[in-house]
Amino acid sequence: MIKLDVNKVYKNFGGLQALAGVTFKVRGPELIGLIGPNGAGKTTLTNIMDGVYKPSSGTVYLGGHRIDTLPPYQVARAGLGRTFQVTRAFRRMTVMENLLVPAMALHPTAGRKALERRAWEVLEFLTFEHLANDYGRSLSGGQQKLLELGRLLMLDPDVIILDEPFAGVHPKLMEKIYEYIITVNAQGKAFIIISHDMDTIFTLSKRLLVLNFGELIADGDPKEVRHDPLVVEAYLGEEE
Repeated sequence: MIKLDVNKVYKNFGGLQALAGVTFKVRGPELIGLIGPNGAGKTTLTNIMDGVYKPSSGTVYLGGHRIDTLPPYQVARAGLGRTFQVTRAFRRMTVMENLLVPAMALHPTAGRKALERRAWEVLEFLTFEHLANDYGRSLSGGQQKLLELGRLLMLDPDVIILDEPFAGVHPKLMEKIYEYIITVNAQGKAFIIISHDMDTIFTLSKRLLVLNFGELIADGDPKEVRHDPLVVEAYLGEEE
Protein backbone atom coordinates (compact mmCIF):
# COMPACT_ATOMS: atom_id res chain seq x y z
CA MET A 1 0.00 0.00 0.00
CA ILE A 2 1.14 3.55 -0.77
CA LYS A 3 2.38 5.30 2.38
CA LEU A 4 3.55 8.92 2.30
CA ASP A 5 4.28 10.62 5.64
CA VAL A 6 5.05 14.33 5.91
CA ASN A 7 6.04 15.00 9.51
CA LYS A 8 6.31 18.46 11.11
CA VAL A 9 8.03 20.01 8.09
CA TYR A 10 9.46 23.50 8.53
CA LYS A 11 11.23 25.50 5.85
CA ASN A 12 12.96 28.83 6.39
CA PHE A 13 14.51 31.08 3.77
CA GLY A 14 16.63 33.41 5.87
CA GLY A 15 14.15 35.21 8.12
CA LEU A 16 11.12 34.03 6.12
CA GLN A 17 9.28 30.99 7.37
CA ALA A 18 7.69 29.38 4.31
CA LEU A 19 6.40 26.23 6.05
CA ALA A 20 5.50 25.88 9.71
CA GLY A 21 5.17 22.31 10.94
CA VAL A 22 3.19 20.80 8.05
CA THR A 23 2.03 17.26 8.84
CA PHE A 24 -0.18 14.90 6.84
CA LYS A 25 -0.33 11.30 5.64
CA VAL A 26 -1.33 9.66 2.36
CA ARG A 27 -2.56 6.10 2.51
CA GLY A 28 -3.32 4.21 -0.67
CA PRO A 29 -4.45 5.74 -3.98
CA GLU A 30 -5.90 8.93 -2.54
CA LEU A 31 -6.98 11.83 -4.74
CA ILE A 32 -5.96 14.96 -2.83
CA GLY A 33 -6.25 18.64 -3.68
CA LEU A 34 -3.70 21.08 -2.25
CA ILE A 35 -4.92 24.68 -2.22
CA GLY A 36 -4.11 27.99 -0.59
CA PRO A 37 -3.70 31.67 -1.42
CA ASN A 38 -0.63 32.85 -3.34
CA GLY A 39 2.44 32.56 -1.13
CA ALA A 40 0.84 29.96 1.13
CA GLY A 41 3.76 27.52 0.68
CA LYS A 42 2.28 25.01 -1.79
CA THR A 43 5.23 24.96 -4.21
CA THR A 44 7.74 24.99 -1.34
CA LEU A 45 6.06 21.91 0.11
CA THR A 46 6.15 20.21 -3.29
CA ASN A 47 9.83 21.05 -3.70
CA ILE A 48 10.58 19.46 -0.34
CA MET A 49 8.61 16.32 -1.11
CA ASP A 50 10.46 15.80 -4.40
CA GLY A 51 13.93 16.66 -3.10
CA VAL A 52 14.53 20.08 -4.69
CA TYR A 53 14.64 21.70 -1.23
CA LYS A 54 15.73 20.19 2.05
CA PRO A 55 13.49 20.94 5.06
CA SER A 56 14.85 23.14 7.84
CA SER A 57 13.41 20.46 10.13
CA GLY A 58 10.95 17.62 9.86
CA THR A 59 10.91 14.50 7.68
CA VAL A 60 9.25 12.96 4.62
CA TYR A 61 8.89 9.19 4.33
CA LEU A 62 7.66 7.19 1.34
CA GLY A 63 6.94 3.50 1.84
CA GLY A 64 8.73 3.61 5.18
CA HIS A 65 11.94 5.04 3.68
CA ARG A 66 13.08 8.59 4.38
CA ILE A 67 13.25 10.63 1.15
CA ASP A 68 13.71 14.25 2.28
CA THR A 69 17.49 13.74 2.36
CA LEU A 70 17.62 12.41 -1.22
CA PRO A 71 18.28 14.30 -4.46
CA PRO A 72 15.31 14.57 -6.87
CA TYR A 73 16.40 11.71 -9.14
CA GLN A 74 16.53 9.32 -6.20
CA VAL A 75 13.12 10.53 -4.99
CA ALA A 76 11.80 9.71 -8.47
CA ARG A 77 13.32 6.24 -8.22
CA ALA A 78 11.69 5.84 -4.81
CA GLY A 79 8.27 6.37 -6.40
CA LEU A 80 7.31 10.05 -6.23
CA GLY A 81 7.01 12.17 -9.38
CA ARG A 82 5.85 15.70 -10.06
CA THR A 83 5.05 18.15 -12.82
CA PHE A 84 5.86 21.86 -12.76
CA GLN A 85 3.65 24.92 -12.89
CA VAL A 86 5.75 26.13 -15.83
CA THR A 87 6.11 23.13 -18.16
CA ARG A 88 9.63 21.87 -18.83
CA ALA A 89 9.44 19.97 -22.09
CA PHE A 90 12.67 19.51 -24.05
CA ARG A 91 11.81 21.95 -26.80
CA ARG A 92 14.30 20.60 -29.37
CA MET A 93 13.30 16.97 -28.85
CA THR A 94 10.29 15.16 -30.28
CA VAL A 95 7.39 14.06 -28.11
CA MET A 96 8.67 10.47 -28.29
CA GLU A 97 12.17 11.54 -27.24
CA ASN A 98 10.69 13.57 -24.38
CA LEU A 99 9.01 10.42 -23.11
CA LEU A 100 12.10 8.26 -23.46
CA VAL A 101 14.53 10.56 -21.61
CA PRO A 102 13.16 10.14 -18.04
CA ALA A 103 12.57 6.41 -18.57
CA MET A 104 16.15 5.87 -19.79
CA ALA A 105 17.49 7.87 -16.84
CA LEU A 106 15.45 5.80 -14.38
CA HIS A 107 16.14 2.46 -16.10
CA PRO A 108 19.58 2.83 -17.75
CA THR A 109 19.88 -0.91 -18.36
CA ALA A 110 16.47 -1.29 -19.99
CA GLY A 111 16.39 -1.96 -23.72
CA ARG A 112 15.33 0.89 -25.98
CA LYS A 113 12.71 -1.24 -27.71
CA ALA A 114 11.02 -2.06 -24.41
CA LEU A 115 10.97 1.63 -23.46
CA GLU A 116 9.61 2.60 -26.88
CA ARG A 117 6.79 0.06 -26.48
CA ARG A 118 5.94 1.63 -23.13
CA ALA A 119 6.11 5.11 -24.69
CA TRP A 120 3.63 4.09 -27.41
CA GLU A 121 1.31 2.75 -24.71
CA VAL A 122 1.47 6.11 -22.94
CA LEU A 123 0.90 7.99 -26.21
CA GLU A 124 -2.14 5.85 -26.97
CA PHE A 125 -3.49 6.40 -23.47
CA LEU A 126 -3.11 10.17 -23.91
CA THR A 127 -4.47 9.97 -27.51
CA PHE A 128 -1.21 11.67 -28.48
CA GLU A 129 0.12 9.22 -31.09
CA HIS A 130 -0.26 11.68 -33.96
CA LEU A 131 2.18 14.04 -32.22
CA ALA A 132 4.92 11.46 -31.56
CA ASN A 133 7.35 13.08 -34.02
CA ASP A 134 6.44 16.70 -33.31
CA TYR A 135 8.96 18.82 -31.43
CA GLY A 136 8.32 20.03 -27.89
CA ARG A 137 8.48 23.64 -29.00
CA SER A 138 5.54 23.16 -31.39
CA LEU A 139 3.08 21.99 -28.71
CA SER A 140 0.40 24.20 -27.21
CA GLY A 141 0.44 24.93 -23.49
CA GLY A 142 -2.21 22.29 -22.85
CA GLN A 143 -0.37 19.71 -24.96
CA GLN A 144 2.80 20.37 -22.97
CA LYS A 145 0.83 19.70 -19.77
CA LEU A 146 -0.24 16.37 -21.26
CA LEU A 147 3.34 15.61 -22.26
CA GLU A 148 4.51 16.21 -18.68
CA LEU A 149 1.84 13.83 -17.45
CA GLY A 150 3.07 11.30 -20.03
CA ARG A 151 6.66 11.62 -18.81
CA LEU A 152 5.45 10.87 -15.28
CA LEU A 153 3.58 7.82 -16.52
CA MET A 154 6.83 6.59 -18.08
CA LEU A 155 8.37 6.69 -14.58
CA ASP A 156 5.36 4.83 -13.09
CA PRO A 157 5.50 6.56 -9.68
CA ASP A 158 3.22 5.61 -6.78
CA VAL A 159 2.61 9.25 -5.84
CA ILE A 160 2.01 11.89 -8.54
CA ILE A 161 2.10 15.60 -7.71
CA LEU A 162 0.59 17.88 -10.35
CA ASP A 163 1.36 21.60 -10.05
CA GLU A 164 -1.42 23.66 -11.72
CA PRO A 165 -2.29 21.05 -14.38
CA PHE A 166 -5.31 23.06 -15.57
CA ALA A 167 -3.74 26.53 -15.74
CA GLY A 168 -3.94 28.11 -19.20
CA VAL A 169 -5.38 24.95 -20.73
CA HIS A 170 -8.14 24.88 -23.36
CA PRO A 171 -11.41 23.56 -21.84
CA LYS A 172 -11.39 20.44 -24.06
CA LEU A 173 -7.83 19.55 -23.02
CA MET A 174 -8.76 20.31 -19.42
CA GLU A 175 -11.49 17.68 -19.67
CA LYS A 176 -8.96 15.19 -21.03
CA ILE A 177 -6.49 15.85 -18.21
CA TYR A 178 -9.34 15.51 -15.70
CA GLU A 179 -10.33 12.13 -17.20
CA TYR A 180 -6.72 10.89 -17.25
CA ILE A 181 -6.30 11.75 -13.57
CA ILE A 182 -9.46 9.80 -12.69
CA THR A 183 -8.30 6.81 -14.78
CA VAL A 184 -4.74 6.68 -13.43
CA ASN A 185 -5.99 7.14 -9.87
CA ALA A 186 -8.35 4.18 -10.37
CA GLN A 187 -5.30 2.15 -11.46
CA GLY A 188 -3.84 2.59 -7.96
CA LYS A 189 -1.81 5.82 -8.09
CA ALA A 190 -2.06 8.55 -5.44
CA PHE A 191 -2.42 12.16 -6.59
CA ILE A 192 -1.71 15.48 -4.91
CA ILE A 193 -3.02 18.23 -7.18
CA ILE A 194 -2.17 21.91 -6.70
CA SER A 195 -4.68 24.17 -8.42
CA HIS A 196 -6.27 27.61 -8.28
CA ASP A 197 -9.20 26.29 -10.34
CA MET A 198 -11.56 25.94 -7.38
CA ASP A 199 -14.51 24.46 -9.28
CA THR A 200 -12.36 21.68 -10.72
CA ILE A 201 -10.37 20.93 -7.57
CA PHE A 202 -13.48 20.73 -5.36
CA THR A 203 -15.16 18.41 -7.86
CA LEU A 204 -12.11 16.24 -8.54
CA SER A 205 -10.62 15.84 -5.06
CA LYS A 206 -11.77 13.35 -2.48
CA ARG A 207 -9.71 15.08 0.20
CA LEU A 208 -8.49 18.65 0.47
CA LEU A 209 -5.41 20.13 2.15
CA VAL A 210 -5.35 23.89 2.69
CA LEU A 211 -2.18 25.88 3.38
CA ASN A 212 -2.06 29.47 4.58
CA PHE A 213 1.13 31.30 5.56
CA GLY A 214 2.95 27.96 5.64
CA GLU A 215 0.51 26.28 8.02
CA LEU A 216 -1.87 23.45 7.23
CA ILE A 217 -5.18 24.98 8.32
CA ALA A 218 -7.56 22.31 7.00
CA ASP A 219 -7.44 18.65 5.97
CA GLY A 220 -10.62 16.78 5.14
CA ASP A 221 -13.65 16.29 2.94
CA PRO A 222 -13.89 19.08 0.31
CA LYS A 223 -17.55 19.78 1.20
CA GLU A 224 -16.60 20.39 4.83
CA VAL A 225 -13.37 22.26 4.05
CA ARG A 226 -15.27 24.66 1.75
CA HIS A 227 -17.18 25.98 4.77
CA ASP A 228 -14.34 25.91 7.30
CA PRO A 229 -14.14 29.41 8.86
CA LEU A 230 -10.32 29.41 8.69
CA VAL A 231 -10.41 28.57 4.98
CA VAL A 232 -13.06 31.22 4.23
CA GLU A 233 -10.99 33.79 6.13
CA ALA A 234 -7.79 32.81 4.29
CA TYR A 235 -9.39 33.39 0.90
CA LEU A 236 -11.83 36.21 1.64
CA GLY A 237 -10.29 37.96 4.63
CA GLU A 238 -11.90 38.70 7.95
CA GLU A 239 -14.58 41.35 8.38
CA GLU A 240 -13.45 44.45 10.18
